[in-house]
Amino acid sequence: MQQEYLTIALSKGTLLKPTVELLKEAGLPVSGLSEDSRNMVFTYEDEGIKYLMCRPTDVPTYVEQGAADLGIVGKDVIVEQAKDVFEMVDLKYGYCRFVVAVPASMKDKHIRELNYRRVASKFPLIAEKFFREQGLQVDVIKLHGNVELAPLMGLADMIVDLVSTGRTLKENNLVELVKIMDSTTRLICNRVSYRTKHENIQPLIENMQEIVKGGDST
Repeated sequence: MQQEYLTIALSKGTLLKPTVELLKEAGLPVSGLSEDSRNMVFTYEDEGIKYLMCRPTDVPTYVEQGAADLGIVGKDVIVEQAKDVFEMVDLKYGYCRFVVAVPASMKDKHIRELNYRRVASKFPLIAEKFFREQGLQVDVIKLHGNVELAPLMGLADMIVDLVSTGRTLKENNLVELVKIMDSTTRLICNRVSYRTKHENIQPLIENMQEIVKGGDST
């Protein structure tokens, strides 16, 4: 009989180190789990656990399609992709925020004055939704990196981007005009897996919730 694994998609990059620490604290195997390894799949037969090492933007797809039962990824990716997954636990780390940022010369503008402007963003869905909710019409230009360059080069009047310290904005003479939402790392779950592997998944969810609560109280 083929062994059944609980498969978890992990985000490569800055989230990986705190994620490995969380998994270890939750009693899951982590030996040899590293982004430096050539492996993209880490299998722990004795514990029945399998990890997939993914780009953050791919994690919700692996979970939605059932290639992974669970995934650990930022709220920013979840909201932008709007995949059909369960969001189970706010893991509280990897904090950043979505903002509308403008050139310093526009810092005194009210959001209402930005109708019919051009917005550059790596997150077009989030940008469009925010401005629509404000009753504003904007032209969203999707970029894949360095959105701060767009206002400098006249490609856009403003940007919607993720900010942690705000240093990059400052370096490009941009200022935060409005905060759209906060983003932290989340545990997501495949809808079918939650039902079929409930006995394995639910204790893990509760364990992680307890770990997060314990971290809040310190």
